[in-house]
Amino acid sequence: MPYTRVNGVRIAYQTSGDPAGPPLLLIMGLGMQLTGWPEDFVEGLTEQGFYVIRFDNRDIGLSDKFEHAGTPNVPLAMLKMLVRWPLKGAYTLADMARDAVGVLDALGVAKAHVVGASMGGMIAQVLAAAHPARVLTLTSIMSSSGRRGLPGPTRAARAILFQRPKAAGDFDSLVAHGANVFRVIGSPAYPTPEKVLRARVGAQIRRNVCPGGVLRQMLAIAASGDRSALLHSICAPTLVIHGAADPLVPLACGADTARQIAHARLEVIEGMGHDLPSQLTERLVCLIDAHAHGKMDPDTPAQRLEKQ
Repeated sequence: MPYTRVNGVRIAYQTSGDPAGPPLLLIMGLGMQLTGWPEDFVEGLTEQGFYVIRFDNRDIGLSDKFEHAGTPNVPLAMLKMLVRWPLKGAYTLADMARDAVGVLDALGVAKAHVVGASMGGMIAQVLAAAHPARVLTLTSIMSSSGRRGLPGPTRAARAILFQRPKAAGDFDSLVAHGANVFRVIGSPAYPTPEKVLRARVGAQIRRNVCPGGVLRQMLAIAASGDRSALLHSICAPTLVIHGAADPLVPLACGADTARQIAHARLEVIEGMGHDLPSQLTERLVCLIDAHAHGKMDPDTPAQRLEKQ
């Protein structure tokens, strides 16, 4: 696994496809490693000719951890958010966006198509706003602008997000817990077979486990606050993809993201939740490919939203 040192942090990354092809940077979400991008999805992108770049965000996977920063008190952080007290974490989404830029630097990539999922979509948004010269196109999947007043997770999704495994050090317990999380937040119309789901979760756990990193990343999202003003400055062509059945980051959050970015296109996928099911791989790859090449069909069923 190659590494690069960025902003004093060692970041693990992986590339796929022809380096001569259009570079496409994938940024994963909360607590997810670079292997969270399904292999068939990555292969689909490389088959379209993209040079695909993935990396472990700081504090997760094989990248450097911030254990020295301690474990955040999440309930206290939420209370501070409610009363609008300032929050300070070990790092912010802006720091994580700079990590992404550092990965591009390490590979000698001047500009890339940037695709982010969930928290990765938030990082991608910050990257497009703060480092516009590095972004060819932006694709934000199942993400949010962080604007106050947007709906939050369903009761079931919120409960599973804060639920802990029965035995934190036991492999089988970790797998069962992880599979249950994805079962709750996943796509109701495109379920992942239990055997496949448990195998994916098990592979992630064998690669690395860092519960404290998940909480610190969660605090980074909270501390970064409302990004609406930042989104207004994004000039890269933007595609927002969101599932109509997302229980963790409701569709209204994706619609709001599209409203905040000038000329953004919103693509709603019925039956999709907060995951990247294999049944949707071809559709997602086709959408990203068409967007990157400026060939989105204006007659396809999508919603265009003007900034409000």
